[in-house]
Amino acid sequence: MYLIKRKKELNSTVTLMDIYAPEIAKKARAGQFIILRVDDQGERIPLTVADYSPEEGTVTVIFQVVGTSTMKLNAKREGEYIEDFVGPLGRATKVDGFKRVAVVGGGVGCAIAYPVAKALSQNGVEVVSIVGFRSKELIILKDEFERVSNKYIVMTDDGSAGQKGLVTDALGALLEAGESFDEVIVIGPLVMMKFVSLLTKKYSVPTVASMNPIMVDGTGMCGGCRLTVGGKVRFACVDGPEFDAHQVDFDEAIKRGGMYREHEQHSRESCNLFKNN
Repeated sequence: MYLIKRKKELNSTVTLMDIYAPEIAKKARAGQFIILRVDDQGERIPLTVADYSPEEGTVTVIFQVVGTSTMKLNAKREGEYIEDFVGPLGRATKVDGFKRVAVVGGGVGCAIAYPVAKALSQNGVEVVSIVGFRSKELIILKDEFERVSNKYIVMTDDGSAGQKGLVTDALGALLEAGESFDEVIVIGPLVMMKFVSLLTKKYSVPTVASMNPIMVDGTGMCGGCRLTVGGKVRFACVDGPEFDAHQVDFDEAIKRGGMYREHEQHSRESCNLFKNN
């Protein structure tokens, strides 16, 4: 059993939790993930390591409340326990050998982008963070990004905060102005990552995409995170979760990403927690 030491609502649908897991906190690195189960009957949920503190023995996870399992997790309170918490898993983000990197995050994907930006900054890299949200109310981790970024750019669909537009608008403006990056790291919705990749390919900027959004079981056995990279089959959980974005077949990933939408909706609607709220 693993203690929930802190719980914080970041916006109306996104929650942060600090879980006491000292052995994992000692080994965790940016870009990796854990697998948890809320109770002994729960399904396995892969969640990115949003932060970690070896001193406190805690690992931070951030999740969006979208289905049955995340609803059950969100119902837990500080001081309560979750059944399983396993990790760290996946390959850590490469953070050395760079001078200047753009970290691009979209929506709840910023929970993955933040630890990457933090690790790069701690390694002496100049970090330009570009984050996108639908509106001001959905912005998360603003203060955290500002602390680890040399430049922090917020884009919103409706213009209620930062600049109105998409992350590709901001990144494209920088590239068009002649700004250079050793690498761009993009994390967010598949469609967003596809168009960031198309943009950076035009400017020949090496780009890495985190394919966390398509992970299901987190072990490679379910096949849910299967994708094509450079014409070869890869699995996001065991071969990644980060890949050369210019080699990823995003159209295939987007199509497969919608396969479980109907099942997830049915599960959510039949959940007792949903009925009682």
